[in-house]
Amino acid sequence: MKDRHDQPLVLLEQASIAFDDSPVVDHVSLSVNRGDILTIIGPNGAGKTTLIKAILGIQPLTSGRIHKSPSLQIGYVPQHLQLQPTLPLSVRRFMALTGASETDTRAALERTGIGHLFRKSVHHLSGGEMQRLLLARALVRKPDLLVLDEPAQGVDINGQAALYDLIRAVRDELQCGVIMISHDLHLVMAATDRVICLNQHVCCSGYPADISHDPAFVETFGRPVAESLAVYHHHHTHRHDLHGDVIEGQPDVTQCEHNHAPS
Repeated sequence: MKDRHDQPLVLLEQASIAFDDSPVVDHVSLSVNRGDILTIIGPNGAGKTTLIKAILGIQPLTSGRIHKSPSLQIGYVPQHLQLQPTLPLSVRRFMALTGASETDTRAALERTGIGHLFRKSVHHLSGGEMQRLLLARALVRKPDLLVLDEPAQGVDINGQAALYDLIRAVRDELQCGVIMISHDLHLVMAATDRVICLNQHVCCSGYPADISHDPAFVETFGRPVAESLAVYHHHHTHRHDLHGDVIEGQPDVTQCEHNHAPS
């Protein structure tokens, strides 16, 4: 019998979505297993968010099939969360809306580095703190699959690196799968295991070190962008804090990929 860790958490086969007979997602096939970090990139209007909605079960397919592992728990981090500025809402009350116990809530907040913000108003959080709060909300579900739509939106460059480090660490700890959408190609190439370039259909897919050389990638993003994604591999020997600074004495042996534009 096949081990459940070898079975895809999500499997899409020739998935298509059309609005008013106009294709938005066209015959897309992909799979995500435990331990995978899959990032979906592509230009605006490429169908990335629509595809995510299908995986979340809130957008039906026009054709094709989607398979999910039994009892699949999905934790979702949206790109934006609109909160009424006049609504008094603390981090504690926001997390209570998940129905999780205070013990689990505090553990999730500590894991994402914002346990000290437990009583702070959500309206006074920075962009990075808000993204970590949304990630904590997803983690209290103890997800098998994390789905993140532009997780670094509104976060400064150092905070983005720290956030991607955190996502990889959470993946390792939970052995969950991760699907991300991102526009920041340099950072996302450093944070992912596999990349799918979507422009309604799958233009190309593969490992970050290889995909920038694919003619379809060059056609979609342009040669200057493709040439700037010079990938090299190294082993992290550190972790980052909430502000992206190195934490002394906190080794991390997870292999990461980093991208730097050639000088």
